[in-house]
Amino acid sequence: MRQTNLDEFIQLEEQNKQLEKKVQQEVEKNRQKEQILFHQSKLASMGEMLSSIAHQWRQPLMEINSLFIPIEAQLKSNKSVDNEEILNSIKKLNDITNYMSNTINDFRNFFSSNKQAIKFNLSTQINSAINILSTSLKQNNINLEIIVKKNPEVYGIKSEYSQVLINIINNAKEMLIFRKTPNPLIKITIDKKEDIAIIKIEDNAGGIKLRNIDDVFKPFYTKEKKDGSGIGLFMSKLIIEKHMSGLLSVENKENGALFTIQTPQNINK
Repeated sequence: MRQTNLDEFIQLEEQNKQLEKKVQQEVEKNRQKEQILFHQSKLASMGEMLSSIAHQWRQPLMEINSLFIPIEAQLKSNKSVDNEEILNSIKKLNDITNYMSNTINDFRNFFSSNKQAIKFNLSTQINSAINILSTSLKQNNINLEIIVKKNPEVYGIKSEYSQVLINIINNAKEMLIFRKTPNPLIKITIDKKEDIAIIKIEDNAGGIKLRNIDDVFKPFYTKEKKDGSGIGLFMSKLIIEKHMSGLLSVENKENGALFTIQTPQNINK
């Protein structure tokens, strides 16, 4: 009898070990899947951002070219060039190159491989995301309204948080374009309640037409999206909720969809 109990105990222990091993294998598989999806999301965003920076730079490059055309014409015709005109052109050139330099910094920060979590200011990250998307928004006549009620700091990886902001704003932009919304608008509100930093991103594109609205966060969901990868919002939710211990939610309002990002300020991992 004792030997039977011992055999059963040994068998049970072996089963537990096998089960634990399977659980560890599944956890590792899920971790690898997350890494692959995150990489795919980054590559998809990179394509959009490279297209955006090409648009961002086209206009300032044309402005630089036009600055010195009249000066060149005067010099070629052996006419004197006023010093004040040259100084004004140089000042404008400095303004344009500073703008282009800031644009490079915004893109570099977005694609940064630095995974160190730090404290950063929400309005600064919003401005960085808007600088990247501004040309595309202007080209599609999409109005942008930013309301800063409070301007808290949060703790996390800046490039990942920027990716979340760009994913949500870009998603709103695509819906406004696809549905040809009259007077298209994206409204961003920055606020804080107790120790929770809050960003709300709302559009007037008519809302998310799904029975279960949370399906937009499922991987590879691409309904109504042209050439979309379907992983942007999925990765955004993963970043906010798993990497920053926060909450990313969506709801339909009277005129469109409202995404709310809530992140605790006192998390310091």
